[in-house]
Amino acid sequence: MSGASYRISGAGRFSQAKTARFSFDGQSYAGIEGDTLASALLANGVHLVGRSFKYHRPRGILSAGAEEPNALVEIRRDAARKTPNVRATVQELYDGLDAQSQNRWPSLSFDLGAVSDIASPLLSAGFYYKTFMWPKAAWKRLYEPKIRAAAGLGVSPDQPDPDHYSSRYAHCDVLVLGGGAAGIAAALASAETGVRVILADEQAEFGGSLRFESGAKIDGQDGFAWAQAAVAKLAAMDNVRVLSRTTAFGYYAQNFVGLVERVSEHLRTPGHDLARERLWQVRAKRVVLASGAIERHMVFADNDRPGIMLAGAARTYLNHYGVAVGRNVGVYTANDSAYAAAIDLKKAGVNVAAIVDLRENPTGPVIDEARALGIEINFGRAVIRAGGKLRVSSMTVQPKNGGGERTIAVDAILMSAGWTPSVHLFSHSRGKVAFNDETKRFVPGTYAQDCVSVGACNGTDGLSATVDEAYAAGAKAAKDAGAKAAKSSKPKVDASESWSRGMLGAAPGAGPDTTVKAFVDFQNDVTAKDIRQAVHEGMRSIEHVKRFTTNGMATDQGKTSNMHGLAIAAETLGKPIPEVGLTTFRAPYTPVTFGAIVSHARGPLFDPTRRTAIHPWAEAQGAVFEDVGQWKRAWYFPKAGEDMHAAVDRECVAVRKTAGLFDASTLGKIEVVGPDAAKFMELLYTNPWEKLEPGRCRYGIMLREDGFIYDDGVVGRLAPDRFHVTTTTGGAPRVMNHMEDYLQTEFPHLNVWLTSITEQWAVIAVQGPKSRDIIAPLVEGIDMSDEALPHMSVREGKICGVPTRLFRMSFTGERGFEVNVPADYGQAVWEALWAEGQKHGAAAYGTEAMHVLRAEKGYIIVGQDTDGTVTPNDAGLDWAVGKKKTDFVGIRGLTRPDLVAKGRKQLVGLKTRDPKVVLEEGAQIVEDPKQAIPMKMIGHVSSSYWSENCGRSIALALVAGGRDRMGETLYVPMPNGVIEVEVTGMVFFDETGGRLNG
Repeated sequence: MSGASYRISGAGRFSQAKTARFSFDGQSYAGIEGDTLASALLANGVHLVGRSFKYHRPRGILSAGAEEPNALVEIRRDAARKTPNVRATVQELYDGLDAQSQNRWPSLSFDLGAVSDIASPLLSAGFYYKTFMWPKAAWKRLYEPKIRAAAGLGVSPDQPDPDHYSSRYAHCDVLVLGGGAAGIAAALASAETGVRVILADEQAEFGGSLRFESGAKIDGQDGFAWAQAAVAKLAAMDNVRVLSRTTAFGYYAQNFVGLVERVSEHLRTPGHDLARERLWQVRAKRVVLASGAIERHMVFADNDRPGIMLAGAARTYLNHYGVAVGRNVGVYTANDSAYAAAIDLKKAGVNVAAIVDLRENPTGPVIDEARALGIEINFGRAVIRAGGKLRVSSMTVQPKNGGGERTIAVDAILMSAGWTPSVHLFSHSRGKVAFNDETKRFVPGTYAQDCVSVGACNGTDGLSATVDEAYAAGAKAAKDAGAKAAKSSKPKVDASESWSRGMLGAAPGAGPDTTVKAFVDFQNDVTAKDIRQAVHEGMRSIEHVKRFTTNGMATDQGKTSNMHGLAIAAETLGKPIPEVGLTTFRAPYTPVTFGAIVSHARGPLFDPTRRTAIHPWAEAQGAVFEDVGQWKRAWYFPKAGEDMHAAVDRECVAVRKTAGLFDASTLGKIEVVGPDAAKFMELLYTNPWEKLEPGRCRYGIMLREDGFIYDDGVVGRLAPDRFHVTTTTGGAPRVMNHMEDYLQTEFPHLNVWLTSITEQWAVIAVQGPKSRDIIAPLVEGIDMSDEALPHMSVREGKICGVPTRLFRMSFTGERGFEVNVPADYGQAVWEALWAEGQKHGAAAYGTEAMHVLRAEKGYIIVGQDTDGTVTPNDAGLDWAVGKKKTDFVGIRGLTRPDLVAKGRKQLVGLKTRDPKVVLEEGAQIVEDPKQAIPMKMIGHVSSSYWSENCGRSIALALVAGGRDRMGETLYVPMPNGVIEVEVTGMVFFDETGGRLNG
């Protein structure tokens, strides 16, 4: 250690690495490849890295891992690649890295925002719940804008992200989360049985705490060296995938775990072919949680000064990175692990000014070794405050029960209150933790999924016990996943370190009634007195204390603060810790970028555009398209000089007079197959299906449990065990999900398979009096006569030489057919039908003409003429509900009193007094237009069009008691006046239905 450098020659694991230049706040520094930004800054003597959120107090590096609450920086590659809130303890150093501190102005060392520290008595816990109340008008113009401007840490990028992200799905037998000794041992045990194993760890190197434990030896090797050899062995196995730099951020239902891999964040110039991050979505038969434990800080006055950090972190910087965190170090502890840090530093040539131990006369090998090295040890004493501002300069020591004070000069303070099992992922899995009163730790209790916790996250102490437990758990996980027993060799622990358990809550000097700032949550500036204040103001549940103080609500999710806050609240309440409860850990474990989640789904791929096989033909014909969900659908086909209305009128008339061709490929299509297919259909639809003969079709209605219409469509029975189900275009995914959900959860006994076939079949609707004449010349193997192929029939054969499912059905009220052909042949068959149709004067028509034609016949569209509160009776579709059926989804809902009450809104037709006036869809309907405002609305217009075939406007509407109002005059108030309408039936054209047969 020489000059300004705090790097110790010969220490660490990267002494032979190349130099890497980087900058922090514009100042140039040198680090080495293998450093994190945090270790490189410390090697240059830089401790001040940020300002706190609320009080803008100077903050330094606290930890060496993902739990870091202070060292959040912005990483800049260029103007478009600026990432805020990157933890310096995780960011790997590369040559040319540019980092900027956050939450300060004009500079990090002189921040005007620090005035809030002076005003802290006015900004106590929960102040935002009690202020900003008056004057009321100030909220919108003053309070809210200022609060929003002050909220958050860092600045969001203001340019599009030029990088790309990837995502992968993976399945495995055993997923091991955590790459320390426990995780590696579990992975070895599982992998040796031959099952598929994934081992993931958030660090660049595997090893966990073996990165800093100098006293660990396994299988005759240094602990860290053993870890590297074991991981190399695993990586060479065909049945194992090893993922470093990969964080498990969420554990979801059915052993589904989300992982995010940092693919190129550590590279100076990532190749264009490399993703920035990769999202892994993994489904595992068994999960082994080996997530370790997190060291707790000591809670004392001014414990947030730069240079004060966790003892385990200081040991990591020394033993792994070869960096001393100071030249004259003080230690404050309540457990043995801090002694190991002091011993390692002393042996490396760093002066240890003193160890202050809150315990009375502890004993053990590490204490004896520290004493033998000449380190001053003070038992039964507390650090009551730290001196300094931009860097810690001293610690003041006092007997814990009071007495004389002594100030010791230091340039760093290492602290350890003990270790908290990391139960975050276990909690994500909906497992219930249990409090171990002996060790004062929450550990995994009741499991909700097929997982097991091992090692420190399970409360297991000692390296030997950890390896034994993990190896046994890995072997059992493999066996439970279907593996056969295999010969294996369990790792042997030759030497290890043993730590005592520590303390929870505030140490002496942190209260209970002082005004000192003894920080519990560093990122959100929550102090011990804030926790006590929350209790004094009536908060009894830890969840309420959390929200009142914001303890544990920062980006680190309280990894270092939760247990201290809980203990202080429990002490103040005079209750045991379990009675106060534990806050709920939620995904993500650490922040996840939007890029990783979104992956390719942005820009043109944000919402994929779906086009039918016939789309190119329609585009060439000059069709105007509309978006229907993700589909591009031909809206209308204008000819020269035609506007939309003229084109739609022409198309509608052509269909009624001769014929029209319509691309209906976007309709949802689901194949229901299996011996119990009919039974399944009986349960999912209101109609009866058992007696429907193969070759016939039926209009079906699907309800929700509450009895309201969910979807509709025509269903064709192709064989006793096969149904071709059509759905609305927009409803296809949810209907498929609805069916699959019921099949798996309510009707798993039924032998049925569901397959979405929407993209497999192109559908061409040929409608009109001449439709059969157009189709017949091209069809093979199907008798097209009315006797052989009546309305609502389906046949399989060939058209233009390719397979077809030919439906005789109509959504226009005319003789109609829907030609289903494999999508690859869709355009070719369309062109053949179009050529044949030209002989008869047929026209292509789009979705707008389709809407008009169906409205002329009173055919509903679910989602337009229904609004989620419409029953079959309301829509005039009682005839589609099987009267003899005893069960189907929604049958009980239909009997609810409010669904059979009089006065419900019912679907009816409307005709305006002036036939040229077209109502607006969504317009409200009233009985008396002269009533006082607000008027009583009795319904609304659901569909409204000009009908060239009827020579007037037509509309459908939901009106209270609609069917009892036939012939009544109602009113539609509009900005330009009131429109009179007459209530009519829903069929406006061919009321007898004779045109269905030509």
